[in-house]
Amino acid sequence: MHIGVNFGFGRYDKTVPEYQVVKGETDLAILSEPLGYDSVWAVEHHFTDYSFMPDNIQWLSYVAAKTERIGLGTGAVILPWNDPLRVASKLLLLDNLSGGRAIFGMGRGVARVEFEGLRIPVGESRERMDEAVPMIIEALETGFIEGKGPHYEQPRRQLKPGPIRSFKGRMYTVAGSEDSIIAAVKNRVSVMSFILRPVDKLVETFELYNNLWRETWDDEPAPICINANMYCHEDPDVAKDRMYEYIVNFWHQNVEHYEFLGNHFATQKGYERYAEKAGALRERGVDQAGRDYADAALYGTPQQLIEKLDWMQDVMGQFELVVAPSFGGMPQAMAEVSLRTFAEKVMPTARRNYDARIAGGAKAR
Repeated sequence: MHIGVNFGFGRYDKTVPEYQVVKGETDLAILSEPLGYDSVWAVEHHFTDYSFMPDNIQWLSYVAAKTERIGLGTGAVILPWNDPLRVASKLLLLDNLSGGRAIFGMGRGVARVEFEGLRIPVGESRERMDEAVPMIIEALETGFIEGKGPHYEQPRRQLKPGPIRSFKGRMYTVAGSEDSIIAAVKNRVSVMSFILRPVDKLVETFELYNNLWRETWDDEPAPICINANMYCHEDPDVAKDRMYEYIVNFWHQNVEHYEFLGNHFATQKGYERYAEKAGALRERGVDQAGRDYADAALYGTPQQLIEKLDWMQDVMGQFELVVAPSFGGMPQAMAEVSLRTFAEKVMPTARRNYDARIAGGAKAR
């Protein structure tokens, strides 16, 4: 059972120095290897305290130099904001530096503040993503990149340093809509899902991916990679209270950063699904939605988390897990205790249970 750690580089308390956020997340990432986690991931975000990580590949190169075996994942590179040649070149360099540990996660982006700051029309995001993905995948596999445009007209060039091994099996796309699912299957990349609701409410989307994959390719899809906020504590009341406090903080930042209460999604090409979500959010209320978001997270005592992971396997079959240990202004020391407790008292049992079920015949659904 693959279990990784994702870092968001957000700041809730504006009196906390930005340097302290970056250093704290980096220290936890380096700690993740001796604790036994399989991978570390970093987001890409710009301009606001919701999250600031302008170059996750550069950051992963630093983590690579401080570690020996842990996987190094982009969660994700937002492709419409980046030139495909530069993405492929930096990933190949990271893979060379780390001895083949790079994991390529890609996404499309949502927030207007980021598109506008990076001077990219938000309405072009889907077509830019669809154009960039095959260019980058081909470059990672062959060492050569080219594109016919219209956004990335690229003469054929050989990239140096070139590939040291295939990226097949270590490429992911953040996907929640049908369009994103279709694109993932078309390009033969795995799906990463950031959990806003309990997984039993998302099975329909996951089944769409699994079934479309089987219809398109003559093999089985890779397990869905679930990305969830996590807080682990020996006291169940403390675990619940702290998760609600910090996840609600994070949720309010999320709503503000993405302007989820706005009406602009209805006229924003490629984001019609978000217009429906914005309407549902206004109807339900931000506070209630925040509590629902907290309920979907992984929190509790070690035993409660083991039971939740068993339940997730009942619902999904095989899956990969990436946990976010720090969010909504949670102090680094508190996040570290949670990360350690999860590693020491949850992971060993959860992995044994998971592997035993797989050996007994459970399959990806």
